[in-house]
Amino acid sequence: MSAEARLREDICLLAKSMFDRGLTGGSSGNISARLDDGRLLVTPTGSCFGGLDPGRLAVLDGGAHVAGDAPTKEVALHAAFYDTRSATGAVVHLHSCHSVALSVLPDTDPDNMLPPITAYGVMKLGKVALLPYFMPGDPAMGDAIKGLAGKRSAVVLAHHGPVVAGKDIEAACYAMEELEETAKLALMTRGMGPTLLSDAQVQGLVRKFGVEWDD
Repeated sequence: MSAEARLREDICLLAKSMFDRGLTGGSSGNISARLDDGRLLVTPTGSCFGGLDPGRLAVLDGGAHVAGDAPTKEVALHAAFYDTRSATGAVVHLHSCHSVALSVLPDTDPDNMLPPITAYGVMKLGKVALLPYFMPGDPAMGDAIKGLAGKRSAVVLAHHGPVVAGKDIEAACYAMEELEETAKLALMTRGMGPTLLSDAQVQGLVRKFGVEWDD
């Protein structure tokens, strides 16, 4: 099996896993992954993660759609991560409910929206930025990502959902799942005075695991 064929299979397998576990529903969410030659494999617009066909994934070359079904209308969102974070090998965007719920609460910190509840939330995500509402498909979403100058691997679009970039498709999906689980824990413990990781503990993780954690 070629590297491209394997990546096509992996995208569909991981997408179905997330769909089956309720991380995104209906025809929501989209995934892209970069091939060795720089082309992107992208999930088609209006497709369901529960039934993707590896042979029908869109292929983009230099931003142009060259093969497969029509890509997601949120290509600009994905492209912005590839343009600003050279190590990005895949981008995952979901409409997962707990992160969306957290995005609309008035006291959520837009610079660092996830409280440091678990070590893995810090290690896999760093600081997660909360971006304002944009109409789905609006190219301004990509501009907002570019405005972060590559300093975030994960963001949440208010009223919409999380977007995570990773070195490969597995890393992006696993970080996305960590984001949603941390958002769930944040909502479960909200108003209960939970004991969070201290600043010293967070900085220890940052140093030990090379986490991106700008001031």
